[in-house]
Amino acid sequence: MDRARLLSLADRVLRIEASGILALCARLDERFLAAVELLHGCRGRVIVTGMGKSGHIGRKVAATLASTGTPAYFLHPAEGVHGDAGMMAREDVVLALSNSGETDELLAVLPLLKRLAVPLILLTGDPSSTLARQSDVVLDVGVSEEACPMNLAPTSSTTAALAMGDALAMALLDLRGLRPEDYAALHPAGSLGWKALFKVGDLMHVGEAVPVVLETSTMKEAIAEMTAKRLGMTTVVDGQGRLRGVITDGDLRRQQLAGGSLLERACAQCMTGNPKRIGADDLAAKALSVMEAHAITSLVIADEAERPAGVIHLHDILRAKIV
Repeated sequence: MDRARLLSLADRVLRIEASGILALCARLDERFLAAVELLHGCRGRVIVTGMGKSGHIGRKVAATLASTGTPAYFLHPAEGVHGDAGMMAREDVVLALSNSGETDELLAVLPLLKRLAVPLILLTGDPSSTLARQSDVVLDVGVSEEACPMNLAPTSSTTAALAMGDALAMALLDLRGLRPEDYAALHPAGSLGWKALFKVGDLMHVGEAVPVVLETSTMKEAIAEMTAKRLGMTTVVDGQGRLRGVITDGDLRRQQLAGGSLLERACAQCMTGNPKRIGADDLAAKALSVMEAHAITSLVIADEAERPAGVIHLHDILRAKIV
């Protein structure tokens, strides 16, 4: 096995396919916007179709559209001409993929599309093809060469078509204002769904479960509160209940090593001021990111009056399987 030759071949493939995708950037014009407008205005379903390798790419494009807020499904054109085209309705939009633009099975479906007045968007490598002439919007996804050494197997062309499909899907996602929680609702069983669904407010400790001591309290009282609430920390508030700091297990160790009598010191002398906070409406995944960035295990949630409203601990996030 010639390792150097194989690595060189792989490098060539990636460079050719990357070049094919980059070439699409110069073709982003009014036609792309027209395609987005048709898809966004679709009151039915987006029907994605294609034969062979284009069909495989079409399935992925349909799945991406569906998972990002645009109802879509894949129709195999060979099955379509044998009855499955009956799934199409007048309010649908068809997104077809054909590198040659001369796919017989797609051409055979055209009469039904015309009868139903269903708009047709075509991703093709030949904007002058038969299918292109019958389409409402044509997006040129042609490539100068396939990555296949024989320039035969669909490689660069299918990669370019997939990239354009993703570009359409992301434009639609933006227009629909899809939020992380909306995306999660479409992926309830996956880890993506768990990460996006849980907010800090869903997991934080509230009410009597929040450890609180006054800044005038002694460290002995702080240790008792930390032990009772079992979060490895306590918030420290002033006489009006406003958050002034936190005391953590780490603070206890540092204060003890500093020498002197620890238990009779005031909490205000030992606390860490201006503690890291997070909002109840922030994602739990964000809370985890903040904890990791600052090497801490808990965050405080304060209300509008700056009173401690809750505490979220690293273990709460781990129990929710955010990671």
